[in-house]
Order: sequence, then structure tokens, then C-alpha cells
Amino acid sequence: MCDGGEEAALISDALAWLLQAGESHADVTDGQSRRPASRAQSWKRSCGMQHGSVQRFEMLSEGLLLDPRPHHHLRGAVVLLRLRLRAVFVVFLCVIPVAYLLVFHVCFVMFSWTYWKSIFTPPATPCKKFQLSYSDKQRYEMEERPDAQKQILVEIAKKLPIFTRAQSGAIRFCDRCQVLKPDRCHHCSVCETCVLKMDHHCPWVNNCVGFSNYKFFLLFLSYSMLYCVFIAATVFQYFLKFWEGDLPNGPAKFHVLFLMFVALMFFVSLMFLFGYHCWLVAKNRSTLEAFSAPVFVNGPDRNGFNLGMRKNLQQVFGEDRRLWFIPVFSSQGNGHYFSLKNRSSESQNPLLANEDMWEESDDGSEQGSM
Repeated sequence: MCDGGEEAALISDALAWLLQAGESHADVTDGQSRRPASRAQSWKRSCGMQHGSVQRFEMLSEGLLLDPRPHHHLRGAVVLLRLRLRAVFVVFLCVIPVAYLLVFHVCFVMFSWTYWKSIFTPPATPCKKFQLSYSDKQRYEMEERPDAQKQILVEIAKKLPIFTRAQSGAIRFCDRCQVLKPDRCHHCSVCETCVLKMDHHCPWVNNCVGFSNYKFFLLFLSYSMLYCVFIAATVFQYFLKFWEGDLPNGPAKFHVLFLMFVALMFFVSLMFLFGYHCWLVAKNRSTLEAFSAPVFVNGPDRNGFNLGMRKNLQQVFGEDRRLWFIPVFSSQGNGHYFSLKNRSSESQNPLLANEDMWEESDDGSEQGSM
């Protein structure tokens, strides 16, 4: 068996042999004394066929013609076959640029779309239920004893789905925003607000990466990698020509070198960053939680929110897999409450006896905070 390149070369040799056979049939009818076998060998040599291809050519000729001797009625069929092969080749040459442009623009559109969503999606903030009421705020500000202030926050937190604590064991409270921090919520000094499930503040998108745009950020990294790989792959052939000295002098040399090295440089950096965030998603951690483990009532636990690979992915990308690779919001929940690996601590809070009740009651306020 021969591969596709050898088969194409063999068919081309066969077509050339058949054409020469048809043109030389007149010499045979004029009474030349050379045998068909010797003529066939001369035709094979004139076509430039190697010795290893002769046997395969004879097998092909026997399978196609059943008689290696030339016939006039085969000439029209061979010419028609050559025209069809030429038409297929022309169509193939037209399809390659179209496919290239299609893949390029798909990568570019998805890259731009995810980048846009990562930049202009506002970070989600805690809803009004986590803000101190006027009376509670008066009590908290008028109380001078730290222990009494902590007790006031504990009483308020009993009505909310809060399970994480500060390093000291106290309820996490933001003095700037005057809110009780929900689980996995942190205050961003750049955005000057508390962000739900804050991962980090990214200078490349000039925005906080958190609950509302974490999926968009991951898709932005993945499509950026794909975009860089596509550019590097298409420029690689010209880079080889430059390396071998076959590329003509001109500005094209600089363009080839620039595209090649920039695409590879960004691909390597994005690969490490994307791999790190894939590990975080698999463990259901944020970047802040990877450096400092969240503290619960029973102490710090890095795997406190780890529910398993499948549920961790669904928490970020949603249950509908058709939306996983499209930059539309499909994450689970509202960013204020996250299921815990240890369900015993959840059962201690009467408000979470029915998880659906909390999510439904918070829909209105969630829309305002998003």
C-alpha cells in the first residue's frame, strides 16, 4: 500500500504513460517491429518512473485497463480524467485560502468578543442584604468595645449565608463599603469596592476578575492561545524560508520574525497562566484562596469549596455544555452563596435549610448588584 503522495504521483505517471501510449499507437500500426513490452518500458523510463514504482504501475494498469496495450478509445477517457483532476486541483487551491480566512476570522472574533466581555463586564458586588441597616450601623458605630462590635456582627451574620471568617475568627466586615463580606468576597483597592468571588485585579483587562466575568476571562485566555498558535503555524513556513535564506530581502523579513516571536512569546506566557487557572477551577479555588486558605468555623481549609471536578466546572461554566465556549454568562448561583464540601456547617444555619429559598429571595437584589 502506498500513501497519498505516492498514489498521486503514480496516477500522474499512469496518465502520462497512457497519453504517450495513445500517441504512439500510430507507430505500432505502421509496422514497427518493437515489442509492446519494450515500448512500455521506454514509456516508463520517459515518464521518470523509478524501479520501485514499475511493479505498482503494472498492477494499476492491469486493474484499470485489463490490457496494457494502448487503445484509441482510452485516449478520450484519459483526457477527461486529466481535466477532472485539474478542476479538482483548482478547486482545492481556492478552498485553502477560504478555509484560512474562515478560521482566522473565527479566532479573531472569539478573541475580541471574550476580551470585550472581560473588560466591560462590571464586577458583581454584595446585595443590600449584606449591608448594615441604619439601626445596626448606629449600634456598631456607637459601640467602642471591639468584643461588643464583633458580637453585633455575629448576630447580623446569623441571618445570612456566611461561613467564612477572618484570620482572627471574627465575621469579615468591610469598613469602607460598610457590608458584611459574603463567602469568597474581597475588597479591591483599585476598584474601591467589594467584589463577589474575587480572583484578582487584572491590569491587562483593567478590571477585577470575579464571579461576574471569571468565565469570560478563562475563555479569553483559551482563545488568545488558539489565536497565537494559528498565527505561528501559518508564519512558520516563511520562517523556515528566512532561516534557509530563500526569503527575498525586504520588509517581509521583519514582519515574519516579529509575528513568529511575538506569537510564540505570548503563547508560552498564556499557556502557563491558562494552565494555572485550569488547576484552580478543578480545585474550585480563586487566586486569593490559593495563596491564603479560607478560614471556616473549624479553621482554615483550602478544599472547603471543592465539590469534585464535575461540579466545580459546572459552577463556573454552567450545566449547559453548549454555552461553555461562548462568552455569555452561564455560571451557577448568584455569587453570594457557595456550597461547601462539609455540609455539616451549612446545616447549622437555619436560613440555609432550604437553599432554593435563599436564591429565589435574592433574585431581585442580585440584578441590582450585577
